[in-house]
Amino acid sequence: MRIATTIFLTDETIRPDRLARELEQRGFAGLYLPEHTHIPASRDTPAPMGEPLPREYGRTLDPFIALGQAAAVTERLALGTGITLVTQHDPVVLAKQIATLDHLSGGRFTFGIGYGWNVEEAADHGVEWSTRRELTRDRVALMRALWAEEPTAYKGEFGSVRASLAYPKPAHGAPRTLIGGAAGPKLFGQIADYADGWLPIGGRGLTESVPVLRQTWADAGRAGEPVVVPYAVRPTPGKLAHYRELGLQEVVLQLPPAGEAEVLRTLDDFAQYL
Repeated sequence: MRIATTIFLTDETIRPDRLARELEQRGFAGLYLPEHTHIPASRDTPAPMGEPLPREYGRTLDPFIALGQAAAVTERLALGTGITLVTQHDPVVLAKQIATLDHLSGGRFTFGIGYGWNVEEAADHGVEWSTRRELTRDRVALMRALWAEEPTAYKGEFGSVRASLAYPKPAHGAPRTLIGGAAGPKLFGQIADYADGWLPIGGRGLTESVPVLRQTWADAGRAGEPVVVPYAVRPTPGKLAHYRELGLQEVVLQLPPAGEAEVLRTLDDFAQYL
């Protein structure tokens, strides 16, 4: 099973290039980064991880710029977002950013996406909260039209793009797309509809939910099985052994949003799982 990592990189933590070098040299499989453009100081939305909201949420680096720096100093390290808030981006610009990162890194990018929890943050981007799931699907479809080998038009409910010359292309076609979120028929239906798999935060309850997702996938006529990547996991040997028993091939371990010394100590501890 591949052992990747995630971290809230901020202006106060270890740098992306330093972390990426250490991960690759130590044999870790990948680096996934979260996204928040900003955190409104006044919120009515309760944070699902509890209040007060941890300091790092309002200080995150832009994931694509940080991953670009990580890509430049590594050769094998997988790169991903966990997650991109697709509705908060212009999809034409986002398609270009992703294609460029994937092209320059040799096809190492995984597009982890999600629907978000912060109503106020999304509102500042002009997002109508009740339609954010449908808007996400529409924007992913638009981006895939731009990533197509031949100029391809797309007209959706929320946006459109003309058949266009749009280079570079992702190295191996549209990058692997995983949707984050809580288990349930709505999410699993969306994964089976337009994604490659699931990023379950924390990795709890997978004994019950993975078979349901696999059945939803098969019922939708999808070939093979959905990718399931437990995300932001606090590891134990028993937990990782259980994931292997479920047939999972990758897990993403949570690093502390800390300076270099503490992060490297955590990597030393996580080495037991490699």
